Amino acid sequence: MTATPVLEFLGGTGTVTGSKFLVRYGDSSVLVDCGLYQGLKELRQRNWQQLPFNPNRLDAVVLTHAHLDHCGWLPALVKAGFAGPIVCTEGTAALAEIVLRDAAHLQEEDALYAARTGFSRHAPPRPLYDAADAEKAIALLEPIDFGEWVTVAPHIELELRFAGHILGASSAHLRVGGHGVLFYGDLGRGNHPLLRPPQPPPAVETVVIESTYGDRMHPLPDPESLAGPIRRTANRGGVIIIPSFAVDRTEVVLYRLRELMRSGAVPALPVFVDSPMALAALRVYRNAIAAGSPELRPDLERDGDPFDTGHLREVTSVEGSMRLNSPHSPCIIVAASGMATGGRVVHHLKHLLPDPRNTVVLVGFQAAGTRGRDLAEGARQLKIHGRYVPVRADIAVVDEFSVHADAYELMHWLAQLPSPPKTCYVVHGEPSGSQALADRLHDQLGWCAVVPKHLERVRLD
Repeated sequence: MTATPVLEFLGGTGTVTGSKFLVRYGDSSVLVDCGLYQGLKELRQRNWQQLPFNPNRLDAVVLTHAHLDHCGWLPALVKAGFAGPIVCTEGTAALAEIVLRDAAHLQEEDALYAARTGFSRHAPPRPLYDAADAEKAIALLEPIDFGEWVTVAPHIELELRFAGHILGASSAHLRVGGHGVLFYGDLGRGNHPLLRPPQPPPAVETVVIESTYGDRMHPLPDPESLAGPIRRTANRGGVIIIPSFAVDRTEVVLYRLRELMRSGAVPALPVFVDSPMALAALRVYRNAIAAGSPELRPDLERDGDPFDTGHLREVTSVEGSMRLNSPHSPCIIVAASGMATGGRVVHHLKHLLPDPRNTVVLVGFQAAGTRGRDLAEGARQLKIHGRYVPVRADIAVVDEFSVHADAYELMHWLAQLPSPPKTCYVVHGEPSGSQALADRLHDQLGWCAVVPKHLERVRLD
């Protein structure tokens, strides 16, 4: 077959959301990741734009992991006509079911809210996709094992390699007409408290690497970064609100809270997990531990539930969530979403931000244009549900919870390639982070490192 492999950057360029990378070879085409844009309005508007290919002609989707910015546009793709397999790991399939159902529910809720309040350009307001679209996408998930080679399209083969980012997360190793391409998805860290470190990379001609933290280093672990704000808030009778990503971040936060409470570093406060999605993901992690998943660290403590502080309260009802808007005593509320873009945490922030006794602890990357980013940058008020809410609560930023590799760790993993790739494309980062990593790869490793533009197309031969 005489054809030229081509890579198209349809998302995840110039931003940390919306990852979509199309690989073509002759009549074959495979989409690696199908993420939702989040954050700035001009980015979110891309969710409504038609992709520059026919979904009916797409052979397959390869899904690296179940975070919304990598899988959240799948129901829209299915709605547009895609009906092929969505290939991923077993852990990713289990978590993607939860994420996609929740995303569809939020899309429908947002449309209903816009209809009631008039906050929409559409008449009547409509969701990007609905629950039926999500269920169709879920039905297309096809799990494979780590390290298993499968043919996903004519002349395109796939191997998924352990990425250590969240449960099920993988790097996608493609052979495209004999050309090796490694899509890192999101790369984890060597010190994840629950998961094994990422696998070393194979020899490939092309690398596509994320750069969420491409221009910065994570701080050294410091138990006081979380323990200090908790103690201070409890001493003044306040509430600790932790906006947390439902998948993996909630598990890591609970694991750390358990350690702090067992050691006496913080008082034994009630811990409320107020997110149906987070609780569903928690069950997936507990099942993986019970099954002895090879993804888990061999030294993970299995003496009881590693996520139960001894004071864990799982909030399942709307009524229970509403009661947390006015707690009568100090407690910790862990609720999605991690960037405070939606979900139950937004309601808690609306009620609890005006009280100076309270503290909001941000435990993950906050993309530009999100409420979490505004809080991290010192906003004195937030717009929530059409009204401005004063920010009088303390804001604490705890960076050590990130499960993204930082600039040093990215370089460490890339340097393990058996031989330099012909080209390394730096994606999935804000412009400064992507360019900083590309410059470092050029200066320190001598690589051809490129920050691609949105909708750019390149040859892989």
